Amino acid sequence: MPWSWSWSSSWQRWRRWRRSRPFWGGLLTLLSGAWICVLPLAPLKIMLQQGVAGIPSVLLGAVMIVLGLTGWFAPPQRVLAGILTTLIATAALVLSNLGGFLIGTLLGIFGGGLMFAWQPYADTPTPTPTPHHDPQGAQP
Repeated sequence: MPWSWSWSSSWQRWRRWRRSRPFWGGLLTLLSGAWICVLPLAPLKIMLQQGVAGIPSVLLGAVMIVLGLTGWFAPPQRVLAGILTTLIATAALVLSNLGGFLIGTLLGIFGGGLMFAWQPYADTPTPTPTPHHDPQGAQP
């Protein structure tokens, strides 16, 4: 049997994939984009603005979803995605029903910050520096 499936191997692959990218920042960004994007579709009693004003909400939400996916599937672009996510989440505060009633803006700011701050895990330990002789004979 050349291939076998098990929960443990699937869980290990999932953990390896999740840890090799800014997963939580991307997830918060995706949730923020979805929240901002879906709010224009809410009933009129819940909405603050309706009509043409709903277009920026959908566009900002869609861009944030794309930025969250960029953080997941292109980790080297995480810095740019994190900065743009934070800026767009802040712009959504003005352009999109208070940024999804502040929930979308806060999720976007936290998600962008997490994407920006994420660093890849180093597999190899850093070597300890070896003491070297000073050729000029200076003493510490």
